[in-house]
Amino acid sequence: MNLPLESGRSDSEDRLAESLRGFGPAGILAFIAILFGNLLFLPLSALIVLLWAHLARIPLSALGFRRPRSWTATLLIGLGLGVALKLLMKSVVMPLLGADPINRHYHFLTHNPAALPWALYAMVVGAGFGEETVYRGYLFERMGRLWGTGRGGKTATVLVSSLLFGLAHLSEQGFSGAEQAFIVGLVVGTFVAVTGEIVLPMVLHAAFDLTALAIIYCGLENRVAHWFFR
Repeated sequence: MNLPLESGRSDSEDRLAESLRGFGPAGILAFIAILFGNLLFLPLSALIVLLWAHLARIPLSALGFRRPRSWTATLLIGLGLGVALKLLMKSVVMPLLGADPINRHYHFLTHNPAALPWALYAMVVGAGFGEETVYRGYLFERMGRLWGTGRGGKTATVLVSSLLFGLAHLSEQGFSGAEQAFIVGLVVGTFVAVTGEIVLPMVLHAAFDLTALAIIYCGLENRVAHWFFR
């Protein structure tokens, strides 16, 4: 007696999953919800991505969530690369691009212990987990379906996702912040394009932002920015 109802429910779920996997109205609405989710709270956009993947019946491995061969190595390498990349960006790349050594948007964090809990949450959960899930997980899956996963498709995916990542930082951090985000997106995106994994990039991203936080909090921005260029 219940078989027709179960069959109907299954058909409905199949249609929903198919529509969410596509690029029609349901897929576009999902993209808009993901794009603007973080305006409500962090990391809502990433949580919507996980819900979308569940409803669309897309395995998390397709978003780059794959168990590392070694958690210890992943953590150590990710931390080391994140710290090194931030110091390189702050002391070499951004000065060459003419960036202000002071990050005006986050300057309020200098010697401000009351702001640390929020900053730590935003940089580990919001950025490390949230932004990587959206920009290197969701967007890579979507663009891979759209353009393919060959060399040309992956190159386009890295470039476009990095551009969107940069633009997402424009309103808060200005042009220099967008430049830095674009460059970091290219670096991290290339790693994801080659490996198909985002766990290490999540660690790298969190370490990158935490290093930035440490530099700002300790009032070392000017000093680090002038290590090589006076």
